[in-house]
Amino acid sequence: MSRTVTAAFEVLDVTVEDLPAYTPHLKGTVEGLNRAVETMLLVSLPSYVRQPRPGKRSSRPKDEVLLGFEDFTARLLAWTAWWNTEHRPAPLGDKTPFEAWQDDPTPLRDVPATDLWTFTLEDAGTRTLTTRGVRFRRRDYVGPWMTGQAGIRVRVRVRFMPHHDHRIEVYHAATGRYLGPADLADQATSEQVSAFRRARVARTRRLRKDLQASQRERYAAATQAEPARRLGALSTAEAEAELAQATGTDLSDLALPDLIPPAAHPTTEPK
Repeated sequence: MSRTVTAAFEVLDVTVEDLPAYTPHLKGTVEGLNRAVETMLLVSLPSYVRQPRPGKRSSRPKDEVLLGFEDFTARLLAWTAWWNTEHRPAPLGDKTPFEAWQDDPTPLRDVPATDLWTFTLEDAGTRTLTTRGVRFRRRDYVGPWMTGQAGIRVRVRVRFMPHHDHRIEVYHAATGRYLGPADLADQATSEQVSAFRRARVARTRRLRKDLQASQRERYAAATQAEPARRLGALSTAEAEAELAQATGTDLSDLALPDLIPPAAHPTTEPK
C-alpha cells in the first residue's frame, strides 16, 4: 500500500485492490510461497523462532551458532534459484516455475531497469538549488553536477527512495529533466555512526528500565474500603537525586515568560 507503488500502478493502468488483513485465502499464491519458504528453508536454519524446544521456557542452546546476514542472504538466494529452476511443483505438471513462465503465451513488454527504478521514488516537491546545494528535511544535499548552476537559483524537484536518506534524486522543476543525484553533505564517519548508535541503545535501555521501575508499584493489602496505600519508602536524598536528573526537561519551565515583559493593554475610549 505504498503511495509510490500505488502511483506507479496507476501509470501502468493496474488496478490496486486493498485486501483485508488476515485473509490468506484471498491471496493464495503469495501466501503459498511464503509458507514454502518457511517450511522448506527457514525451519532448517539455526534459531528458527517457531521451533519447539524442551522445557518451560523457549530458549536457544548456548552453543548454537547464529547465521550472519551475508550467509543468510546467500542461503536464501540459493533456495530461490533451486525453487525456480529445479523444483517441480505438482500443479505445474512436471515443470519448474521458470519453465512454466517461459511456456506462458501471455505477451510481455520489457521495461528498462532505469525506468522501473524511477517508480520507486517518492516525490518531495520543489526546492531551490543554492550555493549550499538542495535543502531537504533540514539537511543539505550536494552533487558534483551542481557546479556552475547554484548561482542562478534553479528550481528543482526532489525525489527520493523511502528510508534511504543518504541520497536524493534531483530533476528540473519546469522540464522534468533528470539533473543527477545528490548526497548528504557533511556525513558522519563510520566511527561517529557507531558511537551514536551505541549511545542510542544505551539511552533506550536506560529509559526502558526507568519506565519499568515507574510502573512497578506496590500497594498495601486492605481488609476494608479505604484509599489505596502505596508501599515503598523514599529517602530525601533519593528524591533530590531523581529530581535533579529531571531538571531542564520541562519545556514550560524553559519558556522564560518574564524575559520579555508583556505590553500594556490598549485603552479604548467609550463611543
